[in-house]
Amino acid sequence: MTHASAASPEILAFGEAMTMFVADTPGPLAEVEHFHRRIAGADTNVAIGLARLGFPVGWLSRVGADSFGDFIRHTLEAEGLDCRHLTSDPAHPTGLLFKARAEGGADPRVEYFRRGSAASRLSPDDALSVDFGALRHLHATGIPPAVSTSCRELSWHMLDNARAAGASISFDPNLRPSLWASEAEMRETLNAMAARADWVLPGLAEGRCLTGLETPHDIAGYYLDRGARAVIIKLGPEGSYYRGTLAGREESFTQAGFPVAEVVDTVGAGDGFAVGVVSALLDGLSPRGAVRRGNLIGARAVQVVGDMEGLPDRARLGALEASLPPLTP
Repeated sequence: MTHASAASPEILAFGEAMTMFVADTPGPLAEVEHFHRRIAGADTNVAIGLARLGFPVGWLSRVGADSFGDFIRHTLEAEGLDCRHLTSDPAHPTGLLFKARAEGGADPRVEYFRRGSAASRLSPDDALSVDFGALRHLHATGIPPAVSTSCRELSWHMLDNARAAGASISFDPNLRPSLWASEAEMRETLNAMAARADWVLPGLAEGRCLTGLETPHDIAGYYLDRGARAVIIKLGPEGSYYRGTLAGREESFTQAGFPVAEVVDTVGAGDGFAVGVVSALLDGLSPRGAVRRGNLIGARAVQVVGDMEGLPDRARLGALEASLPPLTP
């Protein structure tokens, strides 16, 4: 697929996509014989979710010039992503991960093989051809700045240029403490990046870790004081909390979550939530409508094995939302 003559994507995400092998049966990974192949990456989950809803989404990254990189490219293009900013790196491999089949809604064990990956070599040079003037929205997470120093430089480059161009920015901290040299460096870097964003989307535990504050109200205030326009905090099954000023109106509220009969796989739930919130705000919905859509897609994400299999297309989302009761202020 070529995009050389197509318009630049209005929405852009960036980071590391990996080829994922998911165990077909429960049990320790050392004993699993059969896996099925998917792609993985918090940033790609959100990009795919927005593309399924009809948004023109681009993906910026590096993959190895290998079969796993080809698989990622073909998968993303089949989902409708513009991959003009996806580079094939002949000197470094595509990252891999293996995921156990979890039982009873527990977090599955994951083993990564990403050291020295092509994506870890991302730098601001990979964004030289990005038309920031055409950009409407940038989605960023805290994973690229954790992967390598050059990836962190790319993250700053993307945030600063998108902000200068007037695009809106969403930021999900997506904490990966094991990838950072220290927790202090993680907190300092991600809080500074969140301050560049319009919409900050931490989980409650992430917000407590990053700010040292306890309540959703205070965590949200921390980021609002530093420049964010709205903070939407994931509260797990309880739903989510919103505090911010959009369309000139300041408000705060907690929106109840949707009941789920069986939790199959929690990985990707936060990404589904981000798809819901970001798509709704780009659609012009109210904060309450945005948070409810986030809860709705997040609840769907935990009911399937894959990271992105529960993300709906526009028709399915419309049917789901049409079945909900009217929002009450």
